[in-house]
Amino acid sequence: MKKVVIASDSFKGCLSSQEVAAAASEAVRCVFPSCEIRCLTMADGGEGTAEALGAALGGDFRSRTVRGPLGDPVEASYLVTGSMAVIEMARASGLTLVPPQRRSPALASTYGTGELIADALGRGCRDCLVCIGGSATNDGGMGALAALGWRFLDAAGEALEPVGASLGKVARIEGGGAIPALKESRFRVACDVDTPFFGPSGATAVFAPQKGADAATVRLLEEGMAHFAAVVRDATGVDIGSMPGAGAAGGLGGALHAFLGAELLPGAELVLDALGFDALAAGADLVITGEGRMDAQTLHGKAPAVVLAHARRLGVPVVALVGSLAGEKPAGFRDVLTVTPPGMPTQWALWPETARLNIVRTLQAFLVNAK
Repeated sequence: MKKVVIASDSFKGCLSSQEVAAAASEAVRCVFPSCEIRCLTMADGGEGTAEALGAALGGDFRSRTVRGPLGDPVEASYLVTGSMAVIEMARASGLTLVPPQRRSPALASTYGTGELIADALGRGCRDCLVCIGGSATNDGGMGALAALGWRFLDAAGEALEPVGASLGKVARIEGGGAIPALKESRFRVACDVDTPFFGPSGATAVFAPQKGADAATVRLLEEGMAHFAAVVRDATGVDIGSMPGAGAAGGLGGALHAFLGAELLPGAELVLDALGFDALAAGADLVITGEGRMDAQTLHGKAPAVVLAHARRLGVPVVALVGSLAGEKPAGFRDVLTVTPPGMPTQWALWPETARLNIVRTLQAFLVNAK
């Protein structure tokens, strides 16, 4: 092989995109010492998107203390590049900020994400790209909107806590206190999935169990999301119920679209465009992508699927590296390589050095056989 392009997402909670690329590069170099290797920092709207765009566009990170998913203070940063703020909601409202034993999407809020948006506006940014993967939340975006000045009232006119458990109680939405700068600002949302707001393939049914919800909580949140979508439609005239991407980050995508006029965009597409992937991958012998866990959601806007689509248009084969594979291998890849050896305990597989070695060994063996 003469040229290989590596554009993998992170292995969540284990290796960053850059670390996955370094391990894959080591394997390629062992088998093809003179190969040209181009490593790209990849993300799809979730964790790492700000770094990926910062690597491509430049800029500086600004930091402030905000309210975390369960109300605890967290230090969160966002990227400022030119006049644009790139706000990665996982830094303020992400699942990795909550210990597994405390995860509860009914009680979690996107309030801290709204605080980051408000901070960016206060610093003069009028172009905001909000990257909304990796959330701990299922609040329909109420938290972020509350931080920006909206109020959510029950039937008695009492203000509600902007968390998932309140969705079904919202009777009226008041926006008179919204930050004035919102009206003169442009908002785009980088979604990591095309999930609708509610329904069998919606935010709650698909993702709430991964965030700590039991069956009863899933029912409560699903009913709440359907009710909240109707209230939003009455308040704004925008129907977000079945809109692709509206359910990303537990409904934050839909809220930002309905109340801020945000354009919902595939996050991986934004990153690939910023990186100039098509030009770099043209003429390559192989593209290597990946993610920590590949499952049915991968083909709904996740980084490996978008990389695959671009590479196939260029006629370049794609291999995916994954820590684990749920279900059948998605069609289109030359191969999907599960790097974790059978029987290895999950806690071992998640150790960064173990994961790195697993990638090197698995990819090296594949490349030797592919010679």
